[in-house]
Amino acid sequence: MKKGYKKPNLESKYYHELFESLPPLVGKTIVITGTTSGTGYTAAEACGKLGAKVVLLNRPSERAKNSFEKLKETTSNGSFHSIDCDLQSFAAVRECIPKINELCSEGIDVLCNNAGVMALEDMPTGDGYDIQMQTNHLSHFLLTKLLWPLLEKAANEKGEARVVNHSSGARHSVKKLEPQFLEQKGGSLGGNGKSMFFGGGRWIRYGQTKLANAAYTAAMHEKLKNSGSKIKAIVAHPGLAETDLQNTTVKEGGLGRWFTAQFMKFGQSQEDGTMGILRGIADPSIESGTFIGPKGMKGPATTFKLEAKYDNPETREMIWKKSCAAIDENFSI
Repeated sequence: MKKGYKKPNLESKYYHELFESLPPLVGKTIVITGTTSGTGYTAAEACGKLGAKVVLLNRPSERAKNSFEKLKETTSNGSFHSIDCDLQSFAAVRECIPKINELCSEGIDVLCNNAGVMALEDMPTGDGYDIQMQTNHLSHFLLTKLLWPLLEKAANEKGEARVVNHSSGARHSVKKLEPQFLEQKGGSLGGNGKSMFFGGGRWIRYGQTKLANAAYTAAMHEKLKNSGSKIKAIVAHPGLAETDLQNTTVKEGGLGRWFTAQFMKFGQSQEDGTMGILRGIADPSIESGTFIGPKGMKGPATTFKLEAKYDNPETREMIWKKSCAAIDENFSI
């Protein structure tokens, strides 16, 4: 594994004003995946400061233990709870559900599907799916399906619940969502080319996962609207945010150190990159079917409509059908 790169340590410009505008989250239960660092950690910290009960879902690791302890030490307003959940394994996702059901018997107000990996090698998970697609989308689809009763409980008792998915600008790097990337073809989906701008296989697969996050939201929103549900489907993107994701990608060979260091100077801080999912979690004005994020690579987290390239009947039907086939369960709303 290669060395990482030196972060530019960008200054937060908008985050603190947004945080101060948010209402208390006392009495709410927020479940977030991928909180050991990056936007997930900042979102968890913010929810704790606003008084929420925050459930952290991460792969078992020292990083997960350390970040959990740090959150408990530095954020006393809310409460934090850690449950092991390896998104690279469907069995591991299923194994964590009884613990979440016990811990969150009051219901779940928000499920934030934040965790993600970027530009990894062309390799399958133990379930046979592309490691990026299973981590970034398919296991989140399974997690949402299995936690749906708790989301419905909160929605029925409190008037709403939310599913917040995390996409990125990489959704624009591919023309359309292609079925093969949602199939059991891990390890044979384009190889290990690492060019971000000239069709490198690592980045095509990543773009497909981020497009899948948005398409999944569009499909869920359509189903929720048709069923009259009180659950909201929301999607956000962080812009070009300075997190550990770039560092990990450099170490895994998906990005060059020098290029990453120069490119990230045009980005924004981790806190500013968190604003999209944080508004999705906590901003009372956000409606179902909303996309939240900066207009470009950085800036305030604004709201805009879902985009036609994935918010169309063909793509919505395809991603739902393929995702159900992957988890071998029917997710009916």
